Amino acid sequence: MIKQEDNQTEQLVDAVVGGIQEQKGTNIAILDMRKIDGGICDFFIICDGSSNTHVDAISNSVSVYVGKKLDDKPHHIEGRRNAEWVLVDYVDVVVHIFQRPIRAFYNLEGLWADAKRTDIENLF
Repeated sequence: MIKQEDNQTEQLVDAVVGGIQEQKGTNIAILDMRKIDGGICDFFIICDGSSNTHVDAISNSVSVYVGKKLDDKPHHIEGRRNAEWVLVDYVDVVVHIFQRPIRAFYNLEGLWADAKRTDIENLF
């Protein structure tokens, strides 16, 4: 049986992905952190934007899309000033929106390689 909390978290993951796709974020990866010892949340969602403006637009789209779909808002947002890496924190789900070179440098997927990874195909 699926716990209500798990279902809500999965709905949040789906809404975040929808918000990313609304602004044509690319290379979306979902890292399931639930079975990782010391994991700081249930899911990381990581994607790319092509510029500061694009990264900022994606982060705004995620907030608006999740707000409309689930009536939820982020606990915290950081990085919007320079918009090379914006973190949108929903506590159980943490969204990382990177410019591609910054994503490659920090390599979160490599740091959390033990997590189950799901890649979402680009829509365009």
